[in-house]
Amino acid sequence: MLRQVAEGVLIHQSELLRNNTVVVQGQTGVLLVDAGIQDSEMACLANDLRELGQPVVAGFSTHPDWDHVLWHAELGEVPRYGTARCAAFMRDLLSNADWKARVTEGLPPEIADDMSLDLFGIITDLPAEAARIPWDGPQVRVIEHPAHAPGHAALLIEERGVLVAGDMLSDVFIPMLDNFNDTNDPIEEYLVGLRLLEAVVDDVDVVIPGHGSVGRADQLLERIKQDRAYLHALRDGRTPDDPRIGPSAKPGWEWVNDIHEGQAQSLARRRDRDGTPG
Repeated sequence: MLRQVAEGVLIHQSELLRNNTVVVQGQTGVLLVDAGIQDSEMACLANDLRELGQPVVAGFSTHPDWDHVLWHAELGEVPRYGTARCAAFMRDLLSNADWKARVTEGLPPEIADDMSLDLFGIITDLPAEAARIPWDGPQVRVIEHPAHAPGHAALLIEERGVLVAGDMLSDVFIPMLDNFNDTNDPIEEYLVGLRLLEAVVDDVDVVIPGHGSVGRADQLLERIKQDRAYLHALRDGRTPDDPRIGPSAKPGWEWVNDIHEGQAQSLARRRDRDGTPG
């Protein structure tokens, strides 16, 4: 179930949301980034890694969305890292007596019978502003930014020229903004994230989004440009000219239009509240 995308870097893509689980080979085992969604997939992945003689020695969650903080017992009891803010977000969620009900409410019903929450969200925070993941393998730089979700981070596997982008730079999802509240500006936060990713393009040969197709170096800047154009149109109150929504959306992904409409409505409500033009 694994496909190599660069030397020592493999991926598994889930069927449901085209989530990409990333396997980075190290000296004594592998770093597993965003482990997966369904129990059956993660158990199969664990078996494949055992057959390769590559046990999981560390995990990493790029951000605290439900589909990026799952784990399976067969993957082992290892440190599962995330940014300090990501880990704090999960601790706060798990401190609520009804956290399982809250999480379950947002899950796709078609996978409810093949997903356990027993090891959900157990994240070890990296030291504040940590620059690297502590493990016995290729140097993995942590690029934390404010786009999409609290404590979101991309990973740059420097020796392999691979950028693990988390929930950004997708060919099937438009930029998905963090929740609007009284103080934040999710569009500007996302633009900050894009600028930080753009700063490392010269070091990247392969980009792996959280969902969708792996891209090569020549596609990375195009994806950044496309995401930025979407955000500018949304900010300016224009209809985005974006192939991921509208009549050009990929078959089966037409529902991404609903994400766009929801974001446009949230922005319109904020404009009405604040009395800003657009």
